Amino acid sequence: MPKNIITPGHSPKLTKLHKLSIAGVATLGAATLAFSLVPDNSHTTTNDAAVSTAKVAYSDKQIKDVKASVTDQLAGAKLKAQDIAAKKKAADAAAAKKKAAEAAAAKKKAAAKKAAQARSKAAASRSSERIKVQTVSAKTYANNLDGWIRESLDIMKSKGIPGSYNGLHRNILRESSGNPKAINDWDINAINGIPSKGLLQVIPPTFNAYHVAGTSWNIYDPVANITAAANYAADKYGSMDNVNSAY
Repeated sequence: MPKNIITPGHSPKLTKLHKLSIAGVATLGAATLAFSLVPDNSHTTTNDAAVSTAKVAYSDKQIKDVKASVTDQLAGAKLKAQDIAAKKKAADAAAAKKKAAEAAAAKKKAAAKKAAQARSKAAASRSSERIKVQTVSAKTYANNLDGWIRESLDIMKSKGIPGSYNGLHRNILRESSGNPKAINDWDINAINGIPSKGLLQVIPPTFNAYHVAGTSWNIYDPVANITAAANYAADKYGSMDNVNSAY
């Protein structure tokens, strides 16, 4: 048996073979220990240490991009909903405005129609009143000496020509005996070619000069003849009432 020669304080040097042997034994022991710790019902060959120590690869940028994409989609949907709501609100407002305008136009048209009817009714009423007044005020005269004198007096009154019934009647009887077609063909006027004519025996130049508007221009017309003669007498004598002979 060889002697164990060991110098105190010094360990023997390990050869390369010794190192390899030791490493192999250590590796085998570690493997045996790991195998003994795996449960019987496990079918995986990966131990917990390997799983727990495995690094998961991820990117902050990818997560941020996904989050931004979802946010953008939500924002887009919200804006779209708001846009639809705004368009609907605008359409409703336009429809309400159109309806209000149509109602106002219809009301205005109805008011105009009512006003036109009122004006038409008022005009018809005024026309009826005028006709009534004219009918009431229309005065008729007899077609005789009395009627002619009375109609002449009404015209004279409206024109401011003085004279009375008696003054006219008296002078008419003296001049023509009440014949509207009477003509004097023997006096100086007849000799001069301008004979006196009509109820009050007026020569044509005098009749034309003192003709009263609204009466006939026919010298033989009874009312026109009386009114023109009365107008002449008023100018020359103040009134036919003041005439008692040829004038």
